[in-house]
Amino acid sequence: MAIGADAIRNRVPGIAGTGAIMRISLIISLILHLCMLLMIQKAMPTSWITKPLRTYNIELLRPPVNPLADEEITGSDFVDPKALGKPWQDETGDTISLDTRDERYMSYARIIKERLMSHWRYPRQAWENLIEGRVLVLFSLNRHGRLKDVRVLQPSACEILDQEALRSIRSAAPFPPFPSSVTVARLNIKANFAYKLTAQR
Repeated sequence: MAIGADAIRNRVPGIAGTGAIMRISLIISLILHLCMLLMIQKAMPTSWITKPLRTYNIELLRPPVNPLADEEITGSDFVDPKALGKPWQDETGDTISLDTRDERYMSYARIIKERLMSHWRYPRQAWENLIEGRVLVLFSLNRHGRLKDVRVLQPSACEILDQEALRSIRSAAPFPPFPSSVTVARLNIKANFAYKLTAQR
């Protein structure tokens, strides 16, 4: 004789509540798993769609120089930059040598060279000991001709010669203000000091 489902439920105590308990357990398990997935998603995002990176191009533009502005200025070749009405607060700069062929800097480089020559000496100790050498120095001036920095780029074999080159630059400072042809706020100048003994006749 076949036993129906209703008969089994009636004979075995608690079997009717077992199905309901299993359903509730499954729902609770499903809710817990969803909560865990959401927590993992917040801790470690797993977005498969990557956003393209934005790129920016930056250009540094030098303000245009008006060539006619030099002709309009009368008086001395050396002028106060404030009188020109140009913004010199930026730290634009250029590097030249004392023997530059750039027309913008030639006249100013000549003045700097003459000023250095009047302060430069052959150290007596080096002269007496027949010491020769060559020193390359880089120094920086602001628009007012004030010395901002000085350092030896290529030292000689003798410390005395290096120190004399630095001393002569510091002694010659401050230099004249930049002429109107020099449109930078800072000028770096390379100076080559050659110590060479010549035979006296």
